[in-house]
Amino acid sequence: MDRIVKIDSATFVNGSYRDGYTLVAVDVIRSTTTAVTGVALGRRCFPAASVDDALRLAESLDDPLLVGESEGSMPDGFDLTNSPAQLAERDDKERPMVLLSTSGTRLITSAGRGVYVACLRNLRAQVNELDRHHPRVLLVGAATRGEFREEDQLCCARIAAALLDRGYEPADEETEAIVDRWRGCPTDAFVGGGSTQYLRRTGQLHDLEFILGCVDDLDDVFVFDGAEILRNGS
Repeated sequence: MDRIVKIDSATFVNGSYRDGYTLVAVDVIRSTTTAVTGVALGRRCFPAASVDDALRLAESLDDPLLVGESEGSMPDGFDLTNSPAQLAERDDKERPMVLLSTSGTRLITSAGRGVYVACLRNLRAQVNELDRHHPRVLLVGAATRGEFREEDQLCCARIAAALLDRGYEPADEETEAIVDRWRGCPTDAFVGGGSTQYLRRTGQLHDLEFILGCVDDLDDVFVFDGAEILRNGS
């Protein structure tokens, strides 16, 4: 069977979109980084597609931690914004996290069971998992206001480049172009883009520092089972 990798950007996907591909969801700033950070520390994580979904999920859990943002603002009743740095500092990991973001968690929940959740923290582990088990790979950056953000392009490109080096073929010219653009770039090459400007404008550069300081430091992959994001050793 041919081994193929494709890069795309979307906010919402359905079954036909996957078309036989294994999907990897990427939202570096910040939902997939927050999810991976929480689960890696032993916290359960339940992504939500909307504020209403998050509140309904919270009602079904014991002492939940409501984490996230909607259109850039933390909703009423939430405990913490979508901050991997602040989440990592908390000592209440026994509290299950309900996670909401404008685009990332919507992408994850719409993709459904079996979607991988990746960020810069687990690049090598994600590549190894895909290489061993999945010949058709679709890397999807969470579109923010219709934009394929630079940090997600870089993350997807790094995974795709590693797969190409292991014998995969690019699915299309766009995939090849994104890999070519970012191959060999330093991790901070995305700084200055729209997402980092938002973090700077809102006084949340601690999250950028956290993301840049935690690159490929985890040896696990993370999978959404249709309800919860689970740690699955790689």
